Amino acid sequence: MPTAKPSPWGALNHVTFRWLWLASIASNIGTWMHEVGAGWLMTSLSANPMHVALVQVAGSAPMFLLALPAGAMADIVDKRRYLLGVQLWMAAVATLLAVLTLLGLTTVWLLLGMTLAMGVGTALMMPAWSALTPELVSKRDLPSAIALSSLGINVARALGPAIAGVLVSLSGPWATFALNALSFFAVMAVLLTWKRERQVAAFPAERLLGAMRAGWRYSRASKPLQAVLVRAAAFFVGASAGMSLLPLIVRGELQGSASDFGLLLGSVGIGAVLGAMLLPKLRERISVNKLVAIASVLYALVLLALAWVRDFAVLLPVMLLSGAAWIAVLSSLQVSAQTSVPDWVRARALSVYILVFFGSMAAGGALWGYVASQASISVALLAAAGCLALGLLLTLHFPLPVTESEDLAPSLHWPAPILADEADLERGPVMVTLQYDIAPEHAADFRQAMAEVARMRRRNGAFSWGLVQNSENPRHWQEFFFDESWLEHLRHHGRVTRAEQRIEAAARHFQSPDVPVHIEHFLMPAKDVLHATP
Repeated sequence: MPTAKPSPWGALNHVTFRWLWLASIASNIGTWMHEVGAGWLMTSLSANPMHVALVQVAGSAPMFLLALPAGAMADIVDKRRYLLGVQLWMAAVATLLAVLTLLGLTTVWLLLGMTLAMGVGTALMMPAWSALTPELVSKRDLPSAIALSSLGINVARALGPAIAGVLVSLSGPWATFALNALSFFAVMAVLLTWKRERQVAAFPAERLLGAMRAGWRYSRASKPLQAVLVRAAAFFVGASAGMSLLPLIVRGELQGSASDFGLLLGSVGIGAVLGAMLLPKLRERISVNKLVAIASVLYALVLLALAWVRDFAVLLPVMLLSGAAWIAVLSSLQVSAQTSVPDWVRARALSVYILVFFGSMAAGGALWGYVASQASISVALLAAAGCLALGLLLTLHFPLPVTESEDLAPSLHWPAPILADEADLERGPVMVTLQYDIAPEHAADFRQAMAEVARMRRRNGAFSWGLVQNSENPRHWQEFFFDESWLEHLRHHGRVTRAEQRIEAAARHFQSPDVPVHIEHFLMPAKDVLHATP
């Protein structure tokens, strides 16, 4: 009997995910209201294009310093308590900004400082929030959860700017900041009621710096994740011009109001929702790489329209198209990033993706703001469209991974290592050697297969790897790699996935029959031995 296809709404059957999804929509509406309020308030405080663009930069820049530590923290601490603390921080910042703006005390640099503080909260929150989804739903419903999360973000993107435009017109920007503060309490209420199952760890929690190093090593050695990162940078540096310069187009060149600005941003959100609804059918017909390429070209055309068109009625459908193109790229990149990494490093890997995303947005916002201030808004948008087209051409050789079918569960197939004495978990580094017997005619294929093994060892924790051939007997090859400590080596055992087990099997296919691969472990001498008096 054929298996029923997973429902696109299946993730909503999971109670905690459903309530967090609804609360996150409220929070994202508040966030978009905040962005509209902050962007519009800055145009009231300063007409300098650089100051307006710096609002986006201030919100994105904290990712440079905090994305990796935040990802490491999310992988090694209780995510529920961590997220509660971050939400409380963001609620406090939004409340303070609302009060200061209501009292007329907000200045250009104070607004940028408070936006920076909100960016710190966002940087701390996003890796943990992104990695939370697989805990809340079954593996079968994970694609549904990712799609619903994208849909929720874009529902908020459609509603938030429109509501903010009305509020700014009636009450001023302070009201958008106040409602944003209230939205964080909705998320905190759901987190407080979530009874998260405590998982008994087999080993002590990783230390922050060590967890960061492990996450960075994984990112450097994972080809699927690297492809996502390259494609993200190529798109978002150019695409950032549209959102960062839109307030100046509306207020300066269209002589529009806050409501007009909100309507255009609302059109972006509506376009994104419509695009998200079409994506499942599009993915059935074309590959993810073609989808991203087409959407990138469409967004470049949007930037050209923003550079030349100064008719508000014409810009409304243009912004609809921009939302659809944006969500097609963003959703494709997020799905690829989520499904290409195993559980143990998910938050850290996603933090690197988020770092590239926000870094590209911040760099692009500053670049196009500078070009606009030195030349004109139209020149900046034309240059951004060219940058987007060039980025697409340069990254065609970095195809996005299609990894939904990969089994990233731990394989646990490595034999348990043996210690003659009682284990000192901090002792290290540990050198592991594997001895192979390879017929000369298979040597070239074996070395090629071992290149994939090397990437696997490094992304799972090895800080050094090598392959050498015996000078006396060319059939004998020895692989060696180093882990930081005995504890890290034990963690390495638990990180190897079932998909990676096939990588090892492909290399060992060239091993001579009936000759087992010989494995040995070597430890640095204990400190008391090293310091003993001769």
